Amino acid sequence: MDPGIEYLQHLQHLLTREKEADYIAWQEQVTGMTLADRVRLGLSWHPVTVVKTGFTIGDKVQVTVQRAPASPNNSRLKAGAPATFYSLAAHAGNPRLNGVIHYATETRMQLILHVQDLPDWLTAGPLGVDLDFDIRTYQEMEKALTRALTARSGTLPKFREIFAGMRPAESFPVDGDAGAPESTLNHAQIAAVRGIEAAKDAFLVHGPPGTGKTTTLVAAIARLTKRENQVLVCAPSNTATDVLAERLDAAGLKVVRLGHISRVDEEVVRLTLDARVDAHPENREIKKIRILAAEARRKAGRHRRSFDQQARSERKAGYAEAREWEEWARHLEDRLVDQILDSAQVIAATLTGASHPLLEKRRFQTLVVDEAAQALEPALWIPLDHVEKVILAGDPFQLPPTVKSADAARQGLSRTLMERLLPHFPFVQLLQIQYRMHPAIMAFSNHYFYGGQLQSAPALLEQPPDDSAFPPLLFIDTAGCGFDERLHPVSRSLSNPDEGVLITCHLESLLTHTHGYPPPEIMILSPYREQVEHLREVLLVNGTHAHLPLSVQTIDGFQGQETDIVILSLVRSNDRSEIGFLKDYRRMNVAMTRARRQLVVIGDSATIGQDPFYEAFLRHCQDTGAWRSAWEYVR
Repeated sequence: MDPGIEYLQHLQHLLTREKEADYIAWQEQVTGMTLADRVRLGLSWHPVTVVKTGFTIGDKVQVTVQRAPASPNNSRLKAGAPATFYSLAAHAGNPRLNGVIHYATETRMQLILHVQDLPDWLTAGPLGVDLDFDIRTYQEMEKALTRALTARSGTLPKFREIFAGMRPAESFPVDGDAGAPESTLNHAQIAAVRGIEAAKDAFLVHGPPGTGKTTTLVAAIARLTKRENQVLVCAPSNTATDVLAERLDAAGLKVVRLGHISRVDEEVVRLTLDARVDAHPENREIKKIRILAAEARRKAGRHRRSFDQQARSERKAGYAEAREWEEWARHLEDRLVDQILDSAQVIAATLTGASHPLLEKRRFQTLVVDEAAQALEPALWIPLDHVEKVILAGDPFQLPPTVKSADAARQGLSRTLMERLLPHFPFVQLLQIQYRMHPAIMAFSNHYFYGGQLQSAPALLEQPPDDSAFPPLLFIDTAGCGFDERLHPVSRSLSNPDEGVLITCHLESLLTHTHGYPPPEIMILSPYREQVEHLREVLLVNGTHAHLPLSVQTIDGFQGQETDIVILSLVRSNDRSEIGFLKDYRRMNVAMTRARRQLVVIGDSATIGQDPFYEAFLRHCQDTGAWRSAWEYVR
């Protein structure tokens, strides 16, 4: 069998296993569960009251609901998640409407519903919101793999053969008349920009933490737009897509961000297609026509309870008039949308968002995928049908994609396309100069993950000598202190309150050391959500540190960001040397490379030290004088 076909069929099989595992896990959670259980586990909000209604950009229905302040704070209904809004009132016919969560705080949530008009049962309580299983991503990946398997022409067969190792990728000669890339780039970044320009099929940019990957991509995309009509930019997550879209906009490029506005960061909403349509002068006329359509529908609806001939005729005529107005508005809007998309230099979307119907007939010379090492390989095939060449940028030694099926992960689904290609692909550029971290923070990750190839930027090397009272790297060892981990009976996640006490002690030490100076930005990270919730409660709600520029996050939630100081709570402390999540070394690499000035790791060496990764880290801390005992803080 053709190796390219065989390879894609294997991906199809793994994707099916993943979808099944994800859906089974979902069903096990919600099937047969009482409403009270769903509320307690954060899968539902009930009861809720409507506090505001209206229409968003793009004339989508929005409903803002509120729940009691004493409700459980472990909600899984987050911004961008699919949800169902419903009423349990018997006389309302138990209606249910699907939508997407625009934002959610502890007590308030805004939903954008997939309907044209506000439902008439908003006052027919009790009302609630349920989290839905998101099947759409799987459907788009399945369709993309089917297209790639059956394609006999276009670029898909080429990508199929290159990625299966059946055919080499090619590169054009470098255009000597194209001019040099920006002088602000270093030699590795310039080489990456030139490689991107010269690539005929594919090019890889390996960007370890702090090496200016986004800066490099922005420079390359800006140059590509001078010779290509448009560039398609994608990433596996909305956050990563938003970051790159915002940077491209700041560089002066005209960017259109495709995607549901509920999933787009507030700072980027102005770049969305909906916002650009809404701000366009021609949209005023479209809105006027839509008002006429709504008025015609409203008048026709008055005759719902009348059954005489005249009422039926008037109702029929009213709905016909509404349809005519709607068709005219749609025609004008389609023309306006095409005009806006045609004028864009960059179109940005998530990998799944690249399945947007508006892209169906559009072709691009180049696709740039940021954070490609976090993308499931089937998702990468979604936009490949639209392009001639693909640029994959990322770092396989940071966060991997989430895979629910252990079987699919073992058979290769957790191994991304970039990770697969990196060791042998002919066109790869490693970005070697890092600008973020103090050299002492970089040292361990550089040695363990990158073979010592990374170098600190000259400005980092010119820093004053380390302050012994404020060391750039610190491991606080809780071994022998009795700081045992705790398992939450409902969430089944772990916490370690005693590590929270150590964090409080270290914060007080930091405040003393930085007295008289602007306080540094501090991020407290943990791989365990229960520990994050505990630390937020202790430090930000009931603590005395709420005035500080201090945040608490999971490691995954802080991917791609940086701050002055990172305090990492490892949580695990038991007599079985079980470390669970901590086995994901790439996740730890993310946590250990976010800090600019100081990295503090708190953990139990007796528990984690049996693992080779943590054994190497502990040895590094001892060799560099970064090890401290927790007894120094708690005695």
